[in-house]
Amino acid sequence: MKYTPEDDFSYYYEWANGDSLSTLFDTTATFTFLRTINEEKATYRYQPNKWSIKQVIGHITDHERIKMFRAFRLSRNEDIQLWGYDQNFLTDNSRFDELTLELLITDFYNVRKSSLSFIETLSESQLTKTGLAQQRQITLIDFIKSIVGHERHHLDIIKGRYLK
Repeated sequence: MKYTPEDDFSYYYEWANGDSLSTLFDTTATFTFLRTINEEKATYRYQPNKWSIKQVIGHITDHERIKMFRAFRLSRNEDIQLWGYDQNFLTDNSRFDELTLELLITDFYNVRKSSLSFIETLSESQLTKTGLAQQRQITLIDFIKSIVGHERHHLDIIKGRYLK
């Protein structure tokens, strides 16, 4: 079955399926690629009312920050629903376009290092814990993998719509 972004976890998991967590979260290529974008291009929008590249990078960072906090709670046996969030509201209320591209990339890098640090503390039994995400049962490992799937989805959009 082919999923769409509206399917959330299933769609993003498809982008990351098959790779180990350590491989997924060691994304040197992501940061190398982002550093090839110049400051002027980083404010580009491929259509009116679409996010700039800076906003996309900020959104990817926000997404990982939020999802890793939820992963942390599930790993500690907190019985929670892994709820969604309003990405447009968060981006609209950010300062992403005012910040330098380098600061946004550094922030993303720091969040990623924190995610890696947390992942290294998880046991196999923690990774197999399940939670409810948008009416679907999902294991912690699949939930975490969907974070990088989300990143890959947006990097594909940057390459295809912003930098073509």
